[in-house]
Amino acid sequence: MLTLKQTTAVRRKQIAQAALDVLAELGPAELSMARIADRMGLAPSAMYRHFPGKDEILDAVIDLIGSRLEANVSEALSASDHPLSRLESLLQNHVALVRENSGIPRLLFSGEVFCGSEGKGTRLFRLINGYLARVAEIIREGQRAGSIRDDVDAPTLAVHFLGIVQPAVILGHLSDGRFDVARHAKRAWRLFVETAAPR
Repeated sequence: MLTLKQTTAVRRKQIAQAALDVLAELGPAELSMARIADRMGLAPSAMYRHFPGKDEILDAVIDLIGSRLEANVSEALSASDHPLSRLESLLQNHVALVRENSGIPRLLFSGEVFCGSEGKGTRLFRLINGYLARVAEIIREGQRAGSIRDDVDAPTLAVHFLGIVQPAVILGHLSDGRFDVARHAKRAWRLFVETAAPR
């Protein structure tokens, strides 16, 4: 049986996910407490039991994205002992996360959200920077093991790794999904492996 605290935590995650869904379907300009409540089948007043307003829900959305990125890293680490296999698994997880949550790119590329919300850009930067640090550590493991070239700065190679997905996500976003992010990632992964291979 869930305690009241756990129930509140679960409900807050559900609200954050509903906000992501509204972002995906309608865009940042249409995000409101009423629309999120409608998405969940709740009265708008029920939202205020968990969040004072939309700004705090956006903070919860950022936290949700961060927890999912961290879960992707943990899953990749447990999937294999080989650094390149771990990175490939992480890439697949990252692509799946974005494809299943198209509200994420709509949030990331939204001036409307960040112009009116002090500190959100900084929070997202720290979140992504932390993710890159985890990727860089996997790369360093590969460098120590001799499976990834050691004449390249690991943080730089981590940004290169993230670059497999982010430009493709922009193209997918701008084309309303016509640009195939997953197919691009498979092709770009082969180039990344060639770039990262020891000389």
